[in-house]
Amino acid sequence: MASILTVDDSASIRQTIKIALGNEGHEISEAVNGVDGLQKADGGNFDLIITDLNMPEMDGLTMIRELRKKPDKAGMPILFLTTESDAGMKQQAKDAGATGWLTKPFASDQLVRIVGKVLAK
Repeated sequence: MASILTVDDSASIRQTIKIALGNEGHEISEAVNGVDGLQKADGGNFDLIITDLNMPEMDGLTMIRELRKKPDKAGMPILFLTTESDAGMKQQAKDAGATGWLTKPFASDQLVRIVGKVLAK
């Protein structure tokens, strides 16, 4: 299965993702903010990153922009998982290189289904 990095300042969200996707056989690594996520992404070989938008130290948009500058991360799928639902913000995320968007709160089966679709591409 896939190696997935989840980046969120909420421990409960990270745990929910870890349980939902871990039950599907995926290996889940965790980061607590964009800075931590960027460091872990640089040091790891992930098939997918799932990130929050609003986090301390570095937000998800900035993290994606930084990752997309790196040749080995330019095509990596990145999903936003956030409470933000503003269409303008979604467009900014797409422009930054986000692959998809899932709004919190979310159902575990919905997350599993979307991750499956993204990884199948």
